[in-house]
Amino acid sequence: MIRTAAFAIALLTAAPALASDPASVALTFDTGAATGAIMVALYDEATYGGGQPVRAARIDVAAGEHSVTFEGLPAGDYGVKAFHDVNGNGRMDTNPFGMPTEPYAFSNNARGNMGPASWERARFTVSGAAAQTISIR
Repeated sequence: MIRTAAFAIALLTAAPALASDPASVALTFDTGAATGAIMVALYDEATYGGGQPVRAARIDVAAGEHSVTFEGLPAGDYGVKAFHDVNGNGRMDTNPFGMPTEPYAFSNNARGNMGPASWERARFTVSGAAAQTISIR
């Protein structure tokens, strides 16, 4: 009886800590140029198709940076959209037809078909610590 009560107390005190532990995702980018910055945005399913990212960052490639970690995330599914702002003007440059002229990438190294990669291809699950290396070309 005492062992059962002690086990129940330990389980009840540990469960809230386990349920509320925040998740994190570490992203490392493999780039083709050592200039400019990588603009990276982390989305959940509700915002991936168009909306404000859950988190965003600017990675200074010219200073030798190639990674970012987003911490304190609720566990769940996320997707990354990123582009390499090679010329450092703060925006993704496009040609007259709207096609990107600067390198870009998505989580899971997913590719789109005549547009951005779909949520199904780019999504990944984060629970605890997660990491991805993304080739941005």
